[in-house]
Amino acid sequence: MKKALFPIFATMLLMIACGTNQQQPTTDVADDAISLKKNLPGDSALYGLACDGCTDSVLVFLPYSGGDPDTFDIINAFQQHRIYGHPRIGDELAVIINPADRDEAYSVVNMEMLKGEWGYQVLPQLRSAESLRKRMQRRMIERIPDSLRQLMLTPREYSLRLKRDYTVTARGGVRHRTTTDDMSPVEYPTLKRYTDWYFYNGMLILKADTIAGFSKEGDVPDTDTARICLLTPDSLILEFNDHTQEYYRKE
Repeated sequence: MKKALFPIFATMLLMIACGTNQQQPTTDVADDAISLKKNLPGDSALYGLACDGCTDSVLVFLPYSGGDPDTFDIINAFQQHRIYGHPRIGDELAVIINPADRDEAYSVVNMEMLKGEWGYQVLPQLRSAESLRKRMQRRMIERIPDSLRQLMLTPREYSLRLKRDYTVTARGGVRHRTTTDDMSPVEYPTLKRYTDWYFYNGMLILKADTIAGFSKEGDVPDTDTARICLLTPDSLILEFNDHTQEYYRKE
């Protein structure tokens, strides 16, 4: 009987010893955060989610770095029209803090509302009149037959889709030129085919590896910086370095 119980007893002692010597897993605070997203060097914006309790004067904000929600005063930002997209519970936000008052948000961008497909209309231009003044272009247009003038005034729809994985899809334009396109007296603006998007200090950065949207070895990524002037559920206005573009949301 004793010989039969000895192996069982020895096995139990071995299991207890292994359990005692086994190290307990360590918990890293960073791993407990709701997102491991880190700011790019020089980016001072805070990224996180809008929480219950947001009003036109107060922003309740849960940062991606973890911890308890923060509360920021947004009265001045609201009055100065620096709240781009009304925050809703669970929306992803980019917050710029007032450097003179850490309890006040200088601007807030609703990144969740920015996601989706935005369309805009473009008009063609005279192919051979780019170097002429606007007055001369108008005189040339007046002498063009009505059928051709109607062709020139036909707009095309371009669109920009900002995806949740921070990639971009551009629609519209002509990918490959044909002989018919070269013979046309008008041409439409070139569509820049962006590939990625992200935020940097409250500014929207659109990146295209090349004009065509495909990278080549040795190429320097081409980026455009846009300031958000207006963001509502249906409208978007972006200010680029050389122009301001208005968009409407597409279903």
